[in-house]
Amino acid sequence: MSVKSSKSPKPAPKSPQAAKGAKAPKPSKAKAAPSVPLSRRIAALGAILALVAAVVAVGMAIGRSGSGSGKRGPSGSSSADPMQGAYERAEQATSRRQDGDPLALGRKDAPVVLVEYADYQCSYCGKFTRDSQPELVRKYVDEGVLRIEFRNFPIFGKDSERAARASWAAGQQGKFWQFHDEVYAKLRKGDALAEDKLADLAGKAGVTDIDRFRSDLNGPASEEAVKKDQEEGYRLGVTSTPSFLVGGRPIAGAQPMAAFDDAIAQARDAAAAKKSGK
Repeated sequence: MSVKSSKSPKPAPKSPQAAKGAKAPKPSKAKAAPSVPLSRRIAALGAILALVAAVVAVGMAIGRSGSGSGKRGPSGSSSADPMQGAYERAEQATSRRQDGDPLALGRKDAPVVLVEYADYQCSYCGKFTRDSQPELVRKYVDEGVLRIEFRNFPIFGKDSERAARASWAAGQQGKFWQFHDEVYAKLRKGDALAEDKLADLAGKAGVTDIDRFRSDLNGPASEEAVKKDQEEGYRLGVTSTPSFLVGGRPIAGAQPMAAFDDAIAQARDAAAAKKSGK
């Protein structure tokens, strides 16, 4: 399944309206795309092929969502949208809706799921966290309309990978979102994400057992969890951060709040129509 993300401007957007997102390194290098065992690729191939036609349409949409003025959200009513089937398949393929998921906010049965792929060294991911996430929680998560599921998608090397594993480790003590917000409170890169610095941030976020935090950070379970999220993003074709699926509808970059409002409204209406059998 392939979802195209928008290219972010270099080195900064040419206009305030341009789509905002950090570009991932090209997966030609070994670091860019984690190797997936052949047996797992074959096992996934059948499901991926079944979604190809739908996902091509979704990929075209995510490319459009990150270009132009940056003010336009998904267009058309959900009831008449010819891509609705594609959105539903994308939502089913990505949203997990797991009980007790520490990297999720909101009810498991919320009608709309927003899946976010992000890197802790990505400035636009931080912008989304500071500017849009609190409003999404207030307007939609707290009202039971939206569930947010975070995916660690480190694209900027070992420091990003370490921060991703640290966030997972904080989640093992019920403090993922506190740690997540603490890291994104300002742009942190390189040595600011060294293990000792991450341990300090974990303490500020309310993680009480720092020894366990360090052990979890460096353990195989955190490596596997981050790799799982990362491979999911690469299978989708995610190449920049932040990238989102809202009820399967793609949004690339730190878009204006209106883009999320529109996508949530359409996904909610589509879920209601499906539930009523219309």
